[in-house]
Amino acid sequence: MPEIQMPKLSDTMTEGTLVAWKKKKGDKVSTGDVIAEIETDKATMEWESPEDGTLTEIYVQEGGKVEVGEKIAFIGAEGETAPKAEKKKEPAPKAKEEKAPAKKKEQAETEKPAPAEEKEPETAPPQESAKTQPAETKTAPREDDEARIKASPIARRLAAEQGIDLAAIKGSGPDGRVTESDVRAAAKSKGVAPKPKTAASLVPAGEGSRISLTGMRKVIAERLVESKAPVPHFYLNIEIDAGPLMSARAELKSAGEKSDSSKITVNDFVLKAAVEAAVKVPKANASFDGDAIVQYNDVNLGIAVALEEGLVTPVVRAAQGKSLREISEAVKDLAHRARNKRMKPEEFQGGTFTVSNLGSYGIDNFLAIINPPQGFILSIGAIVKKAVIDDCDQIVPGQRMSIGMSCDHRVIDGALGAVYLKELRHLLENPALLLV
Repeated sequence: MPEIQMPKLSDTMTEGTLVAWKKKKGDKVSTGDVIAEIETDKATMEWESPEDGTLTEIYVQEGGKVEVGEKIAFIGAEGETAPKAEKKKEPAPKAKEEKAPAKKKEQAETEKPAPAEEKEPETAPPQESAKTQPAETKTAPREDDEARIKASPIARRLAAEQGIDLAAIKGSGPDGRVTESDVRAAAKSKGVAPKPKTAASLVPAGEGSRISLTGMRKVIAERLVESKAPVPHFYLNIEIDAGPLMSARAELKSAGEKSDSSKITVNDFVLKAAVEAAVKVPKANASFDGDAIVQYNDVNLGIAVALEEGLVTPVVRAAQGKSLREISEAVKDLAHRARNKRMKPEEFQGGTFTVSNLGSYGIDNFLAIINPPQGFILSIGAIVKKAVIDDCDQIVPGQRMSIGMSCDHRVIDGALGAVYLKELRHLLENPALLLV
């Protein structure tokens, strides 16, 4: 059987972290059994075995970071052992390493004579030269040596930041690969402190702490910069009368307290209305693609779900063909599985626009950043009671909801965004239209 490699569990994933092994070396596994938890750039997911057999070898320990495509385990048939291909790879590095000492010797020979002749009469200088020469011999070939050393990109970056020589670290990864944890362990044992010109130096002594980014949080940072910098955002805002929406929700709840209809929330109405508005204004359901605008036939609805470690956006596919209740059930299922790390990679991909609702957190209004390559994102605020002026110019109590729309100006112009929001307002202020 083939060796098992780090799978690509999202469209932007380049490496993953082995959070936990659910099976031990020597355990029998079947296709579909959960054997590990892997943290990707979007979430921590349970990973199922692609093979039947025995977990013969585990190449990556818990906490290890591995690039997509690198081997992490071997699942063999009964009596089958893991291949020993690694040993065949050793001669090549050794051959290369033999050249390095030769270079060092040559360099040492050329560097030693001059200091020795100059300082022959003295007794102390030989010790000084012994201290200085190794540093000189190491600095010249360092780039060549480090290029030959097997190490993950994160390990190399961390070693450079900490001023640690990768050649002095014994790697614990596959084929002796130096991992991030190896570098951190080396830094801890040597008491190496970060370079002074880091963000940590901006934190006053005794105040705050430096928290390493998780894989998900790193990608969130990268993706938002990629979105906010090159994507020309512009923003539209409306405030709708949420009274009819609250009345419809109350009627559904009172009519079926013990049925599924009582589980339909205000957010479900908003999601259904957002989908229907995209059907009626199809030009908004689009994205920018270099020299063209791609307009989608299906409305693939992305829903922002907050997790402890970050934000994920599972997708309800072909939402235009789903009823209010079906959307409600799909969203609750996706959110539940996202929080319990049971999402499938394809369930995070392919959204045509996203809805982010912070109303339950008490946020009245906000403007979200577009999730590229999508053309827009909706920001839903809380329903707030306030004094309003009715059709008879009387001041009466009312319920209002603020909705923001962040648009990619390459795809959606102001007029198109306004048409979409007009349709969205009409549907939310007439919620009976969402029940048919």
